[in-house]
Amino acid sequence: MDQIFENTATAFALKTDSELERAYFLFKMIANEPLVRIGTAMTNFAIKAHLPVEGLIRATVFDHFCGGVSEEDCLPIVDRMYEKGVCSVLDYSVEGQEGDDPFDSALEKILKILDFVKERDAIPFAVFKPTGFGRFALYEKVGAGEKLTESEAQEWQRVINRFDKVCQKAHDLGVSLLIDGEESWMQDAADHLIEDLMRTYNTEKTIVFNTLQMYRWDRLDYLKDLHEKAKKEGFKIGMKVVRGAYMEKENDRAKEKGYPTPICASKKATDENFDAAVAYMVENLDTISLFAGTHNEASSYRLMELMKNHEIASNDERVWFGQLFGMSDHISFNLADQGFNVAKYLPFGPVRDVMPYLIRRAEENTSVAGQTTRELNLLKIEKKRRKI
Repeated sequence: MDQIFENTATAFALKTDSELERAYFLFKMIANEPLVRIGTAMTNFAIKAHLPVEGLIRATVFDHFCGGVSEEDCLPIVDRMYEKGVCSVLDYSVEGQEGDDPFDSALEKILKILDFVKERDAIPFAVFKPTGFGRFALYEKVGAGEKLTESEAQEWQRVINRFDKVCQKAHDLGVSLLIDGEESWMQDAADHLIEDLMRTYNTEKTIVFNTLQMYRWDRLDYLKDLHEKAKKEGFKIGMKVVRGAYMEKENDRAKEKGYPTPICASKKATDENFDAAVAYMVENLDTISLFAGTHNEASSYRLMELMKNHEIASNDERVWFGQLFGMSDHISFNLADQGFNVAKYLPFGPVRDVMPYLIRRAEENTSVAGQTTRELNLLKIEKKRRKI
């Protein structure tokens, strides 16, 4: 297969020279783990102390990894990317809220986003996290099968109602809805809830997408079991497939609580698990739609090859590639240039409120071997090509 990801002219076509320089500077900083730790601590202190740092953050890391502070603020980036064939997924990336008011506010925000995107081909998906609609500890208790108090039962019903209200609206508008995956010890409750929503809203078209984190060794079996249910009961499955984002936390908790870790034994095993899930889904596109969230070149090439071998059109609406905004442009824009369906997760929200997300991005880039080095090398090649 042609090595399309080496084309930096296509990858960085939307970046001005100054934006290219900023990206190079940022990834240079992220490559330095001690610097990331110091920067994270300083940023957290500045935010908590209410120091006037929004301008600096906005001009550097925020504008690289985020679309803006509001939906409207994101539109110039959405439109520019769509001109190159890359769609957007507006991701309201405010984290760590508690109490019913923040959950109801999050619900209203997602409903508003659905209204915002319904007429825009450039934004084919909406997205939310389960813990945006309910307390983590409540999911954990429900998933463990523990008896809820009367007030907890009422609280859980409100969580169910929030999910249902969003999925109903997405169904009515014909907008697909990606529901992110979280830690394993709360995910069972979310999985059961999302399965019921698939039964209700995925009878004709795939509206509701759950997330499979394939660093968990049990997820392929879960997918196959769900597929059997879908075939028997007549509903379609939507799955975003990713490697996973909570590995250290998962391993630490398993060790602390004395149970076998749910995480694959090695990076190689995770890669094989991811590719096996993608292959299974491609072989069953009559009932499964796939959103492959990956920054891995080998997995992207493998999916392209699978589609070719199964004579699946590059723009088949049942298969999407997804990456995060600010990362892996060499994958996103080169795939789009070849006619594949591609969407960038485009985080947005008030600068202070989005900082936990941005800190997580920096820490993940630091910990993923080769990711930052690859970004830097490609940016260096493009800088040389432009002679800047």
